[in-house]
This record gives sequence, C-alpha cells and structure tokens, in this order.
Amino acid sequence: MNPLVTYGALFAAIVFEVIGTSFLQQTNQWTRLVPTLCMGASYAIAFYLLSITLTTMPVGIAYAIWSGLGIVLISLVGFFVFKQTLDAPAMIGLGLIVAGVLIVNLFSDSVRH
Repeated sequence: MNPLVTYGALFAAIVFEVIGTSFLQQTNQWTRLVPTLCMGASYAIAFYLLSITLTTMPVGIAYAIWSGLGIVLISLVGFFVFKQTLDAPAMIGLGLIVAGVLIVNLFSDSVRH
C-alpha cells in the first residue's frame, strides 16, 4: 500500500479518535443520546481507519503514533475548547511525546513498509 494512504488513514484515525474522546466528555456518562451516538460513530470510524493502517504498518508503531499524537491533540482540545489548564510539566511531557513520535518515524527501520 502507498505510504501516503497508510499515513493518511492513520492521521484520519487519530482525528476521529480525538473527536470521539471530545464527545465522550459531553455524553454525561452515556446519558445524553446525541453526544453518545457521535462518540460511538467517531470511534468506529477511527478503528476502521486504524485497521487500514495495520495492513502495512506494524501494530506497535501504529499504536505508538496513534496514542502519542492522540494524547497531544486531545490535550490541545482540552486546553482550547474545554478551558482546561496545562502546567509546565504537562507541556514538557507532551513535548517529549511529540519527540518520541518523531524519532520513531524518522529513525526507526520498523516504520518502513
């Protein structure tokens, strides 16, 4: 599979996972129907797109990218949308996660298909 398709599916999966997680907070423990349905649909799309990625990328690498970028993006959503604060240690930790994702993608032979 074309690496552009692999990475495109992975990054779209991450975006849908972040959307789903954003709706999760709005579900009020699954008692609000519309946010719960949006959350479920977002997660279903995210996992389908992740399954496309896994046809050519090792699961450990895909999941490292998925979880790392997902953590950073949902933290940014929390900060900008939900007005949740991030202190200096949190921002340093998020920076280290981004650095880890970059190292895996730029220097690891495991990523090559």
